[in-house]
Amino acid sequence: SSARITQLEKLSRLLDQAFSCPAFSSVSSRTRKKKKPTMVVLAKGELEQIALPAAQPPLAHVREVDLSAAPGPGRAAAARALVSACEEQGFFKVTGHGVPPELVRAAEAAAAEFFALPQAEKEAAAGRPLGYDSKRIGVSGDLGWIEYLMLGVTPAGALPAASFASWTLPCAGAAVASLSEPPCPLRDLLEEYAAAVRRMACGVLELMAEGLGIAPADALSRLVADAESDSMLRVNHYPPRPELQGRLLTGFGEHTDPQVISVLRSNGTSGLEICARDGSWAAVPPDPDSFFVNVADALQVLTNGRFRSVRHRVVVSSERPRVSMIFFGGPPFGQRLAPLRQLLGDGGRSRYREFTWKEYKSSTHKGRLATDRLCSFEN
Repeated sequence: SSARITQLEKLSRLLDQAFSCPAFSSVSSRTRKKKKPTMVVLAKGELEQIALPAAQPPLAHVREVDLSAAPGPGRAAAARALVSACEEQGFFKVTGHGVPPELVRAAEAAAAEFFALPQAEKEAAAGRPLGYDSKRIGVSGDLGWIEYLMLGVTPAGALPAASFASWTLPCAGAAVASLSEPPCPLRDLLEEYAAAVRRMACGVLELMAEGLGIAPADALSRLVADAESDSMLRVNHYPPRPELQGRLLTGFGEHTDPQVISVLRSNGTSGLEICARDGSWAAVPPDPDSFFVNVADALQVLTNGRFRSVRHRVVVSSERPRVSMIFFGGPPFGQRLAPLRQLLGDGGRSRYREFTWKEYKSSTHKGRLATDRLCSFEN
């Protein structure tokens, strides 16, 4: 509603006044001294492990789809554009998405305040696999120049308190507070953000189904909309890189996302790169006003390989911090995944055996980030 948007605008301005760092907006030197971002420091050997050559890849040409055309006569064209982008790159960006910019700015500002807290306060929100962490990505030894919050999301967009029974979340403008005990502006904003992005993701999946010519219309979106959907929200912070003899640092190593769909929004700092079919890397030009969408592994399976789960990574190559918020739309744990019959083609050959989402997600915890996990599920 207009009243809610006005409230978000006011909150965003208040947060900007109360706190900022160079990744988000300008602030006074007094505030910056009080809220200097901190993170666990990587040892020299760990820095060497995630160092990369300083070569800059070319810029990627990213397909753009205007979702505002979808309700009208442009819907069929938008559906075709989505399918084409998913087949070619497995990656595209959307405009006209309907997520209020005031909400995005307010959520980002609140996240900025969280990451600027003293390290000990952030670590009060630590947990596995949900909660705060830094350096470590997963459980198999992968490292990155990153700190993040990983949160569970219900289909309504809420961050279920039961998921965080063992830890507390330091909240913007307040002392350390239990995530299950309001008020907590960070939690409230991320809940509203997650709900808005989930709605948009479901709309994108319905357009994909239409473009593929499969029925029913919610054949894909219902996996994410289901009451038992295993969806996540991750808020990443990549601090400015330390000097390392002219080399770059890995923020988040190369990987594919295991879920159905990923929807990413970041500030104006570059760093995201995607891998082409020939194995070459290309840098994604940042666009803070759009959302980037990844085809994830489960969607590649459902389309029998017609859609490509894009391999991607984040490189810390800027003096400016980078913040991103990613919604991972996952199916229920018990959901059985296999290519949709309508997409098997004339030969009827399925590239993948049937498996449950729980089985596949468990497999992702057993290897390194760069592992091709789907190969062990191929027929």
